[in-house]
Amino acid sequence: MPSAKNTAATLGLTAVLVVGVAPAASAADPDSHHTSTAAIKHVDYTTWRHDVATVVDEARPYIEKRSENAGREKQAIVLDIDNSSLETDFHPFWELPTPAIPEVRALVADAHERGVAVFFVTARPGIIYSLTDWNLKQAGYPVDGLYVRSLPDLFAEVSTYKTAKRAEIEAKGYTIIANIGNNTTDIVGGHAERAFKLPDYDGKLS
Repeated sequence: MPSAKNTAATLGLTAVLVVGVAPAASAADPDSHHTSTAAIKHVDYTTWRHDVATVVDEARPYIEKRSENAGREKQAIVLDIDNSSLETDFHPFWELPTPAIPEVRALVADAHERGVAVFFVTARPGIIYSLTDWNLKQAGYPVDGLYVRSLPDLFAEVSTYKTAKRAEIEAKGYTIIANIGNNTTDIVGGHAERAFKLPDYDGKLS
C-alpha cells in the first residue's frame, strides 16, 4: 500500500484527470473550502446539500423498513462515488482525502449497522482502484465491494457498465434494496428494488 504522502499526491494528480482542475480558492473567502468547478457552473453548495438531504430523507424510511426483518436475505446498497458519496466537485482536488457527503454517509452507516452490505460502482478507471478505496475508507464509508472500470469497460456506455456490475452483485446472492447516484447513468437499467437520484442539475455535476 502506498504511503499517505504518495497516496495524496497520486490522488491529486488523478483528480485532475477525472474531474478537472478546480479554480484557486481565495483565503479571504470563508466558503473557499468549497470552491471548485461546480462554482463555475453556478451550483451553490448550500443548495446542493439541502437538495441531497431531501433525497436522503426520502430514502431513509424505505431502507430502514426494508432492512428491518431481512432474515437470511443478503441485502445490499449500491452507490456512485463522485458527488453521490464524496463531495468531489465541491472540494479542492489538492486537499485529500475528498470528504464524504455527510447525509449520505450517515444513511449508509446506519444501513450497514443493520447488516446491509455497501457496494460502490464508479466510472473511475481501474488504475486508481486502491486510491479510491483508500479515500472512501478515510471518508468514513464501509466498503464491502468497489467496482471500477477495466479497459474494456471504458469502451462501453457508462449505464451499460453500471447495470452489468449490479447484475454481478445480484449473482453473488445479494438483493440490492437501493441504488443511489446523481446521474441517470447510475440508476437506469434495473437490478435494484429502488433507485434514488441525487441532484446533478442537468449534468452540471460530474
